[in-house]
Amino acid sequence: MNDKQQILIVEDEPKIASVLAEFLQAEGFQTSILHDGLDVVEKVKSGQFDLIILDIMLPHKDGLTLCKEIRVFSQIPVLMLTARVDEIDRLMGLGFGADDYVCKPFSSREVVARVQAILRRTTNSIQAASDDLLSYKHIVLDQARHVCTLNSKRVELTPVEFKLLQTLMLKPSIVHSRDTLMDKCYDDSRIVSTRTIDSHMKNLRNKLADEDEPNSLLHSIYGVGYKIE
Repeated sequence: MNDKQQILIVEDEPKIASVLAEFLQAEGFQTSILHDGLDVVEKVKSGQFDLIILDIMLPHKDGLTLCKEIRVFSQIPVLMLTARVDEIDRLMGLGFGADDYVCKPFSSREVVARVQAILRRTTNSIQAASDDLLSYKHIVLDQARHVCTLNSKRVELTPVEFKLLQTLMLKPSIVHSRDTLMDKCYDDSRIVSTRTIDSHMKNLRNKLADEDEPNSLLHSIYGVGYKIE
């Protein structure tokens, strides 16, 4: 398996493209090069690239148009190269979905540094988003947005129901007592009956009922509490 990050360089000046490729390869990247805009979109769709270095001025199709087309189907990071130094074109480049830009003339080391910075930033963002997702079998909780999906279909949960499900999913197969669930769901010291938890669990079980999964994952353990399994 090749674990090197893949960079697509789209630059119509062969010498510039070649030098960039050499510097990137020296830093451990793998590179591919295109010299015009004709096949860029198909190349991105068919390849497994981690970042695109995209010149604005290209034969057949310009970089801004390509960036806009790529954003329709992919959020792959894009670093724009431009000889246009006026502020309007810079803002246009970013407005079309680019992550950063470098103005010509530039040093290849600067471009490599920008590439590394973008990849660090996007990798951290992906990791943060991944950390926010909690899944068990066919249920996924987006903890940051308080969204629950069942077989990719959104399920509307109340805050208490969400917290109950989250508590169970954090420790699958572990039985949680009603007192523990009450403490997790109500942190304002209000007095809550265990029957209230039972009522919430009943509602939650009904909301998670699915024709593809007739058997509920939520189980009541008589005299003890609840678990997900």
